[in-house]
Amino acid sequence: MTEDPTTTLARLRSSIDNIDAALVYMLAERFKATKQVGHLKAEHGMPASDPAREEQQVARLRSLAEQADLDPAFAEKWFNFVVAEVIRHHTEAADRR
Repeated sequence: MTEDPTTTLARLRSSIDNIDAALVYMLAERFKATKQVGHLKAEHGMPASDPAREEQQVARLRSLAEQADLDPAFAEKWFNFVVAEVIRHHTEAADRR
């Protein structure tokens, strides 16, 4: 007996909702760590962005995306979006010094 499409849809959406919740909490943890980095950089007069580090991370995440069967271009877009917010935080931390 096959599952009713409405039941299947509800089950799949529940799974998506759980994944979304996990992603939000993981992003929150990531930003807690990057805010600490921003304060450290501000205290020591370091630049808000680190292009070499960002380049390494893009390569690493593209590789991970390929392994996970995720579009590497999408992973790079996501990373660039997050890094733009991180740099904004780091710049604000430096401006408060």
